[in-house]
Amino acid sequence: MGEFDVIKQKLKAFIRRFYLNELLKGSILFLSVWLLYIILILLIEYFFWLSPPYRSVLFWVFILFSGILLFRFILWPLAKLFKLSKGIDLTDASILIGKHFPEVNDKLLNVLQLKSSAEQSDLLLASISQKSRELSPIPFKRAVNYRTSLRYLKYAAFPVLIILAIIFTGNSSIFSESYTRVVHYNTAYEPPAPFYFMINANELIVEEGKDFNLEVQTVGNLVPETVAIHFNEEEYYLKNSSQNTFQYAFEGLKKRC
Repeated sequence: MGEFDVIKQKLKAFIRRFYLNELLKGSILFLSVWLLYIILILLIEYFFWLSPPYRSVLFWVFILFSGILLFRFILWPLAKLFKLSKGIDLTDASILIGKHFPEVNDKLLNVLQLKSSAEQSDLLLASISQKSRELSPIPFKRAVNYRTSLRYLKYAAFPVLIILAIIFTGNSSIFSESYTRVVHYNTAYEPPAPFYFMINANELIVEEGKDFNLEVQTVGNLVPETVAIHFNEEEYYLKNSSQNTFQYAFEGLKKRC
């Protein structure tokens, strides 16, 4: 293999490494932006309980945005890496390498220009061979540093920390419930009531003719102003005995209910 062929192979190796680095950086950025976006969508659904039309918009915007991210950060560098799309050529690569290695300067670009010259005299070939020999020891691949892409990991750490914080605080339902509603965007869901009733009695049994004191307690973020019970086709309001406790006294019960 001639000196110029060695240079050409090293340039191709540089281009491959260049797009591998682009793929690494793109993968990290894809993960960072995608995680942040899905967290935002799930939080919107969790707090606002959107109706099916709005949830369908949220779902398909998410699919579209994910596709754009995948194309830009993953498929684009992959296509160039496997030469499915036009990427940088040997000339572009020589310019990038020249910026990284001062000792290369314009020598590498000059060799490529000489090689592409229509006139291939013995003097020209000798010049190409000499310049190629001078450039051979230089490790072109080192012009691409993977560490520059690994610096973007700090952006991926942010959404990961948010997810871990929510999980370890016992609030994983924020994600699981919202995810279910977003995926099943055509299904109508009702938000849970801000409170529920708990009856303070081991059993609802009383001897016939005796009185029975019904006591209920509300549990939740909201305490209702009034509480009513339907009994024998009548409505009775319970007395508020404390902040979240309500009572009603049934007198002389004679009918099973």
